[in-house]
Amino acid sequence: MGTPADEARVMGVDGLDALIRALGERGYEVLGPRVRDGAIVYDGIDGAADLPVGWGDEQAPGHYRLSPRDDDACFGYAVGPHSWKRYLLPPRSKVFEAERGAKVFALRSAEMPRKRFAFVGVRPCELAAINIQDHVFLRDTARDVLYASRREDIALVAVQCTEPSGTCFCASMGTGPAATDGFDVALTELLDGHHRFVASAGSELGRELLAAVGAAEAEQADVDRATTVVDEAAQRMGRSLDTEGLAEALYANLEHPRWSEIAERCLGCGNCTLVCPTCFCTAVIDTNDVTGTGALRERVWDSCFTIGFSYIHGGSIRPSLRARYRQWLTHKLATWRDQFGTDGCVGCGRCITWCPVGIDITVEAAALHEPAPAAGAGR
Repeated sequence: MGTPADEARVMGVDGLDALIRALGERGYEVLGPRVRDGAIVYDGIDGAADLPVGWGDEQAPGHYRLSPRDDDACFGYAVGPHSWKRYLLPPRSKVFEAERGAKVFALRSAEMPRKRFAFVGVRPCELAAINIQDHVFLRDTARDVLYASRREDIALVAVQCTEPSGTCFCASMGTGPAATDGFDVALTELLDGHHRFVASAGSELGRELLAAVGAAEAEQADVDRATTVVDEAAQRMGRSLDTEGLAEALYANLEHPRWSEIAERCLGCGNCTLVCPTCFCTAVIDTNDVTGTGALRERVWDSCFTIGFSYIHGGSIRPSLRARYRQWLTHKLATWRDQFGTDGCVGCGRCITWCPVGIDITVEAAALHEPAPAAGAGR
């Protein structure tokens, strides 16, 4: 867990409930996992009873199912189709409005959100994803005010991963299953003996919250057990990805025949980019009202899998699925490093689970890691 025993605290489900309520009392809009529409999604929560108690999930390429557990785990699942990106970079947000009067042209910028979010149940891979998006949107040279206004003053309650899914590979990416920083409070759920949470604070807010809910000093046995269950999760990853030399291999294999093989299966639906917690591509849409006196500019999620995404005067520069999939995968695992100094993938496995045809980024990256055949390469 990365937490010395003398800093660890312990509390029961009642303490978790008190923690959620304490965040609400401090003016935060508390968001967390809950069961809806056959999946575990993120939405508003008022207490521990709103969490997906007793539910787990089954995940494989192109497959997701909720499954009942034989215990009362609050966080006994991996990750669902939602990521926290939907709150920090909403699928649709207003940039500005314009109104033309008889003598005046009024321009109104988007109002900055005034809500203070508290995210409860953030997995270590998701913490890493938020950190990656911070690098993208909060740089001094390219600060995005809409993202910054939502990111400011967020409370993060992380949950160490003890139940990786069949498509998880965060251990390969160095983003999990343990979180060591970037949170206000980190929880490890323990179910042996009695239901409890080993907690550690990562900020002054976290220390205040744990004190407010009366979290007791943890015994060494609980700290050791918390470390063990997370270490065991690292050994149960459903997937792995060898990143050593991968970026260089992708650069060297831009004409590998594997790209065409993938394109034969890919539907170009963009599901992988929509569920990805780090993809940040957007488009700008301008609309006018029927009177011609008002206009609205909005920013909406886009995907590099759409043919219009790379459209310039005269047509798209990536007209084939082969080119678009190559753009996506090489950006995630190679050119992202050139831009931002990190990988663009955190190993959450969502793109594998929610691909309708089950394309597996770890399998494709491994195939592209190998040199192309001497003959037969090309478009």
